[in-house]
Amino acid sequence: MGNVIPLHIQDPRPGQLQTFAEEDDRARLTGPAVKAVLRAADAWRASNAEGAALLGVSQSTWDRMKAGKWDGVLSQDQLTRASALIGLFKGLRLLFADGMADRWPNLPNRGPIFDRRTPIQAMIVGGIPRMLETRLYIDALRGGL
Repeated sequence: MGNVIPLHIQDPRPGQLQTFAEEDDRARLTGPAVKAVLRAADAWRASNAEGAALLGVSQSTWDRMKAGKWDGVLSQDQLTRASALIGLFKGLRLLFADGMADRWPNLPNRGPIFDRRTPIQAMIVGGIPRMLETRLYIDALRGGL
């Protein structure tokens, strides 16, 4: 589980951050991103519907991804979602030394950004902004900010 592929890679142009706007970048990063998100969703025991909603794809596309039969390119928004999820996956592993890293996304949470929902439910409802907030929340808990 320690081989998470970082998607916060710096853009080849000096001084500019990766935006996932360029087609070539998205094509290069899609395969590793899909693999990492599938791995996180599996570790978190997310349902197919939850995994698809988190990545912003249809359930049929999610099923093809899981079967290794999808050869598309993720959109800028989908790669942003993937980056947030992968960062969250890594942050949870750094925060928790036991199985809590995989259980936490499915536990009801009273934290201010979750409103007693599970983090997975909150991220599905709140979309990219809530995904980024959840990642930052875990980074702050572990003292990473």
